[in-house]
Amino acid sequence: MTTQNTTPIIEKVKLAMLSLQRASWEQGVAAQALLELGETDLVIMMAQDAVLRRLPDGRVAMLGSEHAVTDSGVNGEPLLFAARVTGDPAFSVAADGLLNYLLTLAPRAVDGTLHHLTFNRQIWIDSMYMTPFLALSGHADAALQQIEGYRRVLWDQDRKLYSHKWDTATGDFARRDFWGVGNGWTAAGLARVIKALPAQMARDRERIIGYVKALLEGILPWQRDDGLFHDVVDRPDTFVETNLAQMLAYTIYRGVQGDWLEPAYLFYADHMRAAAHAKVDALGLVQGVCGSPQFDHPGYATEGQAFFLLMEAAHRDLQHS
Repeated sequence: MTTQNTTPIIEKVKLAMLSLQRASWEQGVAAQALLELGETDLVIMMAQDAVLRRLPDGRVAMLGSEHAVTDSGVNGEPLLFAARVTGDPAFSVAADGLLNYLLTLAPRAVDGTLHHLTFNRQIWIDSMYMTPFLALSGHADAALQQIEGYRRVLWDQDRKLYSHKWDTATGDFARRDFWGVGNGWTAAGLARVIKALPAQMARDRERIIGYVKALLEGILPWQRDDGLFHDVVDRPDTFVETNLAQMLAYTIYRGVQGDWLEPAYLFYADHMRAAAHAKVDALGLVQGVCGSPQFDHPGYATEGQAFFLLMEAAHRDLQHS
C-alpha cells in the first residue's frame, strides 16, 4: 500500500474533534482516538475530566446524557490507561465505579443484556461499543454475555446485518433498520474485544472473529462505487454517509494487523479511507457523517472525527508492522 504523510490532516481533524466533544460517548471515543494516536497527555486530561463529571452511581463524563446507560462505558479504557500511567488512584476508583455500574446497577433485560437508556427497556446496537471495557477490566465473560445478548435480538442471519433497536417491553423492534453507523459501532467494538480477550479464551476469540467476518460479508456488498455507504445500509433512498466507511476501515486495518482478517480485505478498506479523506473540509471537519445532534442527516459529529483518527492510527500501525 502507498504511504502518505497525513500529519497535517490528522492535526486538523483532531483539533476539530476537541472543539466538538461534549456527551459521554463523545468524550470516550475522542479519548480512545487520542490513545491510539499516542497522545498520552491529552488522554490523561480527558480521563481527568471524565472523573470530574462522575455521577454517584459510577457513570463518568456525564454531561447532557443523564439518561444514557452504556455510553459512559467508552471512557473506561482511557481511565484504565490514565490510572496505569499516572498511578493516581482517582482514575482507578472511577474505573471501578464505572465497572460496578455496568455489572450490577445498570438497567438490563431478563437475560442480562444492558438497556441503552434509563427511561425505556430498549436494547440498541450502539451499546456494542461498550463491551471492550468489560474485557479490559478482567470481565471478559461479561463482555461476551453482552455481545451475545445484542446479537440474539438484533442480528439478522439472512441479511447478515444488525438492526438498530429492540424493545424488550413490546418484544418487537423499536427500529428494525440496518443503520450503518450502528453496524460500524459493532464492527469496531468487536475488533477491540478480540484484542482484549486473554490468550486462554482462544475459542471465544475465534467465535467473535467469525462474527466480524459475517458482518463484513453482509455489509461490503453495499459499498458504493465512491467507497461509502448509505445511512441505512440496504436503502439507497437514505443519504450517503461517511462514518461507517471509517469504522469498517479501522476494523479491517486492525484485523489484518492482528492476523485475524485476510489481506484481501484491504482493497475495501483503502477505498473507504480514500473516500473519507476526500470528505475532510478546510476546518478539519469530516463532512457527510451521520450528523449531531439528532443523527438523522448528513453533517459532522465527534465520532466522525474520532473514527477518522482511529482509522489513521490503525493504518499507520499496519504500515509499520
